[in-house]
Amino acid sequence: MLPERPSHTKRARHMIGRDMGPAIIVHGGAGDWSPEDGDGGAPRAGCSAAARAGYEVLARGGSALDAAVAAVLVLEDDPQFNAGRGSALTADGEVECDASVMCGDGRAGAVGALGDVKNPIVVARLVMERTPHVLLVGAGAAAFAAENGVAALPAGALVTARMREKWQAALGLRQAPPSGGTVGCVVRDAAGNVAAATSTGGMVLKRRGRVGDSAVIGAGTYADDAAGAVSCTGLGEAFIKAAAAKQAVLAMGAGREPAQAAREVLPLVRRYGGKGGLIGVDAAGRIGLAFDTPRMAHAWIDLHGRAGEGFLHPG
Repeated sequence: MLPERPSHTKRARHMIGRDMGPAIIVHGGAGDWSPEDGDGGAPRAGCSAAARAGYEVLARGGSALDAAVAAVLVLEDDPQFNAGRGSALTADGEVECDASVMCGDGRAGAVGALGDVKNPIVVARLVMERTPHVLLVGAGAAAFAAENGVAALPAGALVTARMREKWQAALGLRQAPPSGGTVGCVVRDAAGNVAAATSTGGMVLKRRGRVGDSAVIGAGTYADDAAGAVSCTGLGEAFIKAAAAKQAVLAMGAGREPAQAAREVLPLVRRYGGKGGLIGVDAAGRIGLAFDTPRMAHAWIDLHGRAGEGFLHPG
């Protein structure tokens, strides 16, 4: 297991190889540190498992999109992350998830305020592949999922005891705590194509129907084969106002390495009252990240097949 304040986080930000091997990086959400996090061993392990799942898809010749979705599926199924099972609860004590995917060729799909679906990222991909639309929300998204063979779960099936306790504590304080949530993945495949996927349960105590940046193409998710791909995590409203994901991809297109592009976007997010993090991969397969919160679980496998993970801010 790597140390909790890893020098490898810095090292990942300077990977500059330009061969055509695949590369993948995932995040498990940026936020404040809490005692239950400990040294971050569990979320680091969860992110590493997701990165391996995506990389195995790439090793079999799968596309960047296939790999990104495979990685996010692992994170949605892991109840320690705020996505899928384990999502934050709304003010009404229910789960409403947001998710999106984008390919470097411009195709994209997303869902918002979607409840009782095990893997919202699957429905986001279906929106991209089976409709002329980009975003479906609420009851319309749920109906579309059912029409396309995605079974609805029993009410409350995505609610965990851990998140129920956090919700009850937040009700008592009449204040929403930081969710620490959102998961995401960005990939460059062996053919040079990129993709991004992002999924979240959103904010604790959010109003019913609230949709954050994870469902908004250009805010929480963006990809362009000529530049790179980005997935974001943090206060959704601020990332939407900053158009954070697209700004980072544009910066990579202008020649910034992924970590530099991410660092340049964070002040834009702070301008709108938010904090968080971004992961990115550029068209050359270089990976990088930046975050301005105490923690952001992440893991990667680079274009040379080297793996790593991190959790706490290196500063």
